[in-house]
Amino acid sequence: MLVAAAVCPCPPLLVPDVAAGAAPELDAARSACADALGVLAASRPDLLFVVGPAEQEGRSPYLAGATGSFHGFGVDVDVRLGVGADQERLLPPSLAVAAWLLGRAQWADAPVEGLGVGDHLAGDRCLAAGRELGARAERVALLVMGDGSACRTLKAPGYLDERAAGFDREAARALGAADVDALKALDESLAFELKAAGRAPWQVLAGAAEGADLAGQLLYEDAPYGVGYLVAAWS
Repeated sequence: MLVAAAVCPCPPLLVPDVAAGAAPELDAARSACADALGVLAASRPDLLFVVGPAEQEGRSPYLAGATGSFHGFGVDVDVRLGVGADQERLLPPSLAVAAWLLGRAQWADAPVEGLGVGDHLAGDRCLAAGRELGARAERVALLVMGDGSACRTLKAPGYLDERAAGFDREAARALGAADVDALKALDESLAFELKAAGRAPWQVLAGAAEGADLAGQLLYEDAPYGVGYLVAAWS
């Protein structure tokens, strides 16, 4: 059963070496992520799953020991997801950011596995994936990576879309309240149009959280660079 969850944004800019001179701009987000991971550690999980958006279609599992890097962003930073043997496939950027967060927190509280989910993965399949994860151990925790809309300003990656602020506002409310039904109800088509990479991972969380009766807290909400970044903790 799911006993705790942390929801974090997944821009590579969270890694200070990638952000370089702009690193201080996301210090508050990094601090909130650290607080959310502290909630995971306090829950004493038997197994931690990291879930995040991936370019692959459908679902793509990553075993403990999977590696990733930020070489494509011009920095010599490598990461590893938990402890395990090397694997052929590299972590997608969202899970690489998660691995960096876990490494920064010196995570050693439970074995770690990863799951990448595609932007087009239907809501019912996301929910089913979450239910499967929640049933994998007696005490399961999730680290859920994903951004809100990327259309909050004229300079945002997806340009300005007047619907973006409302979408992010409802997502923030649902994540802060641990409102499983509201997460299930997120509009898949609208999320895709707004480039909200968190929709599918958040709905995986909703599936895992069914019947868990967790309480939520919103720890951070902002839209630097025109992208909605949210941090929440469920326990």
